[in-house]
Amino acid sequence: MSKADKLPYRPCVGIMLVNAGGRVFVGRRLDTPDAWQMPQGGIDPGETPREAALRELVEEIGTAAADVVAETAGWLRYDLPPHLIGKVWKGKYRGQEQKWILARFTGADADIDLATEHPEFDAWQWVEPDRLAGLIVPFKRPIYEAVVTEFRDLLTPPPD
Repeated sequence: MSKADKLPYRPCVGIMLVNAGGRVFVGRRLDTPDAWQMPQGGIDPGETPREAALRELVEEIGTAAADVVAETAGWLRYDLPPHLIGKVWKGKYRGQEQKWILARFTGADADIDLATEHPEFDAWQWVEPDRLAGLIVPFKRPIYEAVVTEFRDLLTPPPD
């Protein structure tokens, strides 16, 4: 058993924020050039995944103008690559165990402000869901593919 096998997974929430056109928000990470991701972050003690999702939106993109539509049926896990174990999250975790939330953006693009107290992104864009996995660092791609598959039928709102 390796050292990493003895470490727990970090409880985390991820947010698939979708606009009215069915496109998904992604931000370009400040700490990893050319790496894009959907907002995500840890779940605080006593917090539900949905509460954590709305908090993370404010912390990462400056707005919680969103209505929660759904959450993944289960928790999705990924392991960090070996070169990152012991270096991120103070070395306490082997990867993340994530509950993903689908939320429909109810604001205007002007409401998105990356200049938050602790900025994580330096750029953002709305992308087609099928483009997501190709923008993400390789070790997270299976998670993104699973999230798109699970939420696919909910990405575009039904006609009025």
